[in-house]
Amino acid sequence: MVDAVGTPAPGGNTPTPGSGLRRRHLLFGGAAAGVGALAAAGAQLAGTAAPRMQVASEDGANGARTVPFYADRQAGVGTAAQAHGVFIALDLKTGTTPERLKSLLKLLSDDAANLTQGKPALADTEGELAVRPARLTVTFGFGPGLFRVLGPERVQAGPLDLPAFSIDKLVPELSGGDLLLQICADDPLTVAHAQRMLLKDSRSFTTVRWVQSGFRRAYGTEQSGTTMRNLFGQVDGTSNPAPGSAEFERVVYGDDSMPAWTPNGTSLVIRRISMNLDKWDELDKSGREEAVGRRLANGAPLTGKSELDEPDFAAVTPVGFPVIADFSHLRRARPEDSSQRIFRRAFNYDSVPGTGGVSDSGLIFASYQADVQRQFVPIQRRLDELDLLNLWTTPVGSAVFAIPPGCAPGGFVGDGLFA
Repeated sequence: MVDAVGTPAPGGNTPTPGSGLRRRHLLFGGAAAGVGALAAAGAQLAGTAAPRMQVASEDGANGARTVPFYADRQAGVGTAAQAHGVFIALDLKTGTTPERLKSLLKLLSDDAANLTQGKPALADTEGELAVRPARLTVTFGFGPGLFRVLGPERVQAGPLDLPAFSIDKLVPELSGGDLLLQICADDPLTVAHAQRMLLKDSRSFTTVRWVQSGFRRAYGTEQSGTTMRNLFGQVDGTSNPAPGSAEFERVVYGDDSMPAWTPNGTSLVIRRISMNLDKWDELDKSGREEAVGRRLANGAPLTGKSELDEPDFAAVTPVGFPVIADFSHLRRARPEDSSQRIFRRAFNYDSVPGTGGVSDSGLIFASYQADVQRQFVPIQRRLDELDLLNLWTTPVGSAVFAIPPGCAPGGFVGDGLFA
């Protein structure tokens, strides 16, 4: 999990006395026990008023809401995150030609254009399920295998894959892929129907490599714009640049100093992060806050009072230890180089546990950025080197996809690659 650097915001930066963790506890393997015991001596939870709730419409108005499909850029990136999402990686069948690939992308783009507007897809035998799109978006991503089909001159067009990280325990069943379908909506039935329609129309061209389903709070549970929480209970995505802002444009779609792989395109890194909730349960609240670097109650940094307060990494306790420890997730994820920012659009997952297990849960971490190597990789390397959350989290899946531009009516996603 990555907490990318955020835009400074005014707020208190008063250190919390006694919240430091002695480094020797980490060095001698006692971090999990020491962090809670020492932080508990002085960590104070910041009180926060209950947020004003946005009540879901009882007349089904949200079900009728649509997000445009045809545009210069694909929906599902800057779109306000929906409550439900599924990521599907497909592999092109052996012998796929550029013409076959073109036919596939035309077919899927037509399906997506219809489904996102509440219309049945081609050969939709359950068209009644399409009429409530609930802000449905379908976003296409292209993997290395797809570019190889297009020819040698196209192979380097998309983002390169990630280097190996020591914390990874990746399995092939959750990694890689030639073509990504990211399907998101506020209604799980809408997502399931769109998934089935797109897979039905792609099965002559592809095989399914993996499917990952995730969720956030249900529509109407919290006020719009509230930062999501992951299953550790922590606020997840505080430092995101705001969609529509100049910083969002730079981070996600690039600029002259750091361009994206193609105009109006971006790149997506998907990391499936297994979270050991049973082990996390053994740590007290102050210990959890010490590991994260933020207060669980409201997401404020340990040196601040509210979520958007800028963390003060120079603040120390009365005995000289950093208030926000060097090995905290917040400190490791915050770069000195302001160009190393990402836009995260993650979803939680909760799968059926194995025999004797209590949970198989975690985070489908989706990171958008103009340049994977210059933005995502440096952050992940710092987390790989020393992030206390690595005691409770394990990356088990990883994939990188180029997100092509959107398309105009009559066109299809990726049509520029065939020019």
